[in-house]
Amino acid sequence: MKPIVDFYIRIIPAALRYRISMIRNSGGLDTIRRDVLRLYKDSAKKDVEIAEVLNYLKRKPLRIFPYAFVDDYNPKKIEVLYDESNGLHYVMHENKKLYFKRTWSSDTIRGKYNDLLIEQDHRSPHCYLNNDFFLESDDMVADIGAAEGIFALSVIEKVQKVFLFETDLEWIEALTATFKPWGNKIEIIHKFVSETNDSKNCSLDEFCASENMEFSMLKVDVDGAELALINGADAIFSTKKKIKIAICTYHNAIDESQFRKVFEDRFNMKVQPSLGYMIFHYDPCLSAPYLRRGLIRAKK
Repeated sequence: MKPIVDFYIRIIPAALRYRISMIRNSGGLDTIRRDVLRLYKDSAKKDVEIAEVLNYLKRKPLRIFPYAFVDDYNPKKIEVLYDESNGLHYVMHENKKLYFKRTWSSDTIRGKYNDLLIEQDHRSPHCYLNNDFFLESDDMVADIGAAEGIFALSVIEKVQKVFLFETDLEWIEALTATFKPWGNKIEIIHKFVSETNDSKNCSLDEFCASENMEFSMLKVDVDGAELALINGADAIFSTKKKIKIAICTYHNAIDESQFRKVFEDRFNMKVQPSLGYMIFHYDPCLSAPYLRRGLIRAKK
C-alpha cells in the first residue's frame, strides 16, 4: 500500500483528497460496498467475522478496515511537532519521536499517523503482533518495507537488534532521525529484498550469509513482492529451527492461500491468519472476492 498511498498523499492536497474521497464513496466505493453486502450475504449467516464486516457496511461507507474501532481515532487530535535541529516534523509515539518525510505537511502527517495507529490497533487485521505471536529480548528483527518505522520503534527497546530495509530516500532520512537514540541497535539497508542480488536488490539468504548473522523474526510489507522475498529466504526458512514471520497478504487476492501453502508445505511452519478482513480499495484490480486477510503469522 505504501508507494500508492504515499504518492497520493504527497501530490494531492488534503482538501482535494477529501473531495475525491467523498466522490469515491458516493460512486465507485459505494458500488463495492453494495457488492460485498450482496456477495457475502449467505456467508455471514455462518461466519461471525464476515457478519461483523457486513454489519458495519450496512451502516457506514466502505473503508479499508470495515470495523467500528476505526471511529476511535481522530487525526485532528494528533499533535505534530517540529525539530529545528534537522528540519523534520515528528509525532510522539509511545513517548518516542517518530519522524516523517520532509516534504509532508502537518495535515498529511496527522492523516498518515492516524492510519498507522488504526493499522496496528490490536483489533486490526493489519496488526503484526498478538498474545501468541510476540518478540523476545534476543530477537534479531528484519523490518522489510520499513517506511516510517513505526513497527520497529514500538519494539526497539524489547529486542536485540532491528534491520530496517527501505529504499525511499525520504524515508531513510526520517528513519535515521527516528532511530538516532538507538544507533547500536539499528541498521538501515537501502535495498529491495527479493530473490536476486545486485546493487539495488538483495536476498535474505545472501544478506545473512554475507553479514554472518541470523534473523529470528521478519516483518514484511513489500507491496506485492512478498513471494520473491520468500523465495530468496529459502535457506532461512528451511534450516532454522526457530523462526517467525508476519507477512502481509492484502495486496493480491491469492496471497493468503499461496503464502500459507508455501509456509506449511515447503517449510513445515505453523500458520495463522490475522483476525478479520481488509477491503483494499487502493488496488486498481480489486474485484470479487473483496475480503482479504491483512496478514498471516508463521513460525516454527
